[in-house]
Amino acid sequence: MLNTSFKTIGVIIRLDNSAHQKEIQAICDALAEFADLLIFSNEDELFIKNYPIVDIKQIGQQADLVVSVGGDGTLLRTARLLVDSGIPMVGINLGRLGFLADVTLGNLKQNLTGIFSGKYSVEKRFLLDGEIHQTGKTPVSHIALNDIILHSHESISMIEFEVFSDGQLINRQRADGLIVTTPTGSTAYSLSGGGPIMHPTLNALALVPICPHTLSNRPIVLPSEQCIEIRLGQPGMAGLVSFDGQSRAIIHSADNIRITRHKKEITLLHPEKYDYFQILRAKLKWSNQP
Repeated sequence: MLNTSFKTIGVIIRLDNSAHQKEIQAICDALAEFADLLIFSNEDELFIKNYPIVDIKQIGQQADLVVSVGGDGTLLRTARLLVDSGIPMVGINLGRLGFLADVTLGNLKQNLTGIFSGKYSVEKRFLLDGEIHQTGKTPVSHIALNDIILHSHESISMIEFEVFSDGQLINRQRADGLIVTTPTGSTAYSLSGGGPIMHPTLNALALVPICPHTLSNRPIVLPSEQCIEIRLGQPGMAGLVSFDGQSRAIIHSADNIRITRHKKEITLLHPEKYDYFQILRAKLKWSNQP
C-alpha cells in the first residue's frame, strides 16, 4: 500500500545536469507515478517536460517530500534552501560518491516503491550557522550542512588565527586554514585533512586544522551546542570562509566568524535496508583486498 502522505513531490535538479537529460526525465516520470511533481532548477533553459516549473518558495510551501536529483552537492544545496521547511528529503545520485544521495538509477523503482509504501529509515542531520561579524556592518549569516572552512584569501601562505569555544580560547595557530565540520561533512574535505569519521547521529562537530605549522595541533571533537569563534590574528590579513564549498565570504583581521548549530535539522529518508557502514565500505573501498 502506498504512503498517501506524500502527495506532492518537489524535485530539485542540479544546475549543470543537462548532460543527464534522459536520465532526469526518466526519474521525473518514475516519480510522477507516485505523486504530483513540482520542479525547481536554476537552468536558463530547463529541459524537463510535462511538469510545472516553480520557485523554491513554492516547493517549501506545497511539497510533502523533496527529491534531490544530482549528487551530494545537490543535496547540500537542497538542505540549505529548505532546512526550515521541515520537509523530508531523498537524494537520487547521478554523481560519483553519493554518501548522502544513496538512491541510484539501478535501484530507483525498487527504492521508490519502498519509500512510498512506508518502508524507509529516517535520519536527522544538523546544520551549522556561520555568522560573519565585520566592523561597521550588519552580521551576515550562512548555513552549511557539511562544513565551514577558513583559509587564506588570494595567497598560498599560512594564516594566523585564534579559535574559541563558548568564549574559552582553544588555541592560536598558524596553518593553511581550519575546517569546522559536522558529522555529515566528516567524510568530505575533513577526511582528506586527517579528521575523524563521525557517525551521522552524533551531536558533535570537529575542528580540523589544514596543514598546521605545529604538528601537535590535531583535530578536536566538541559538542555541537558550543559556539565556535574564529578570529584572524595578523594585521592586514584576509581570509576566505566557505560554506559547503558553495558560498563564500571574505573576512579581515578585525573581523570574526561565529559558528553555532542551526535551530532546525533536516530529515533524510533512506531505503529500508540502508546501512551507513556499508556505504563507508563501498565508497572508501575498505573491504578491497590488495
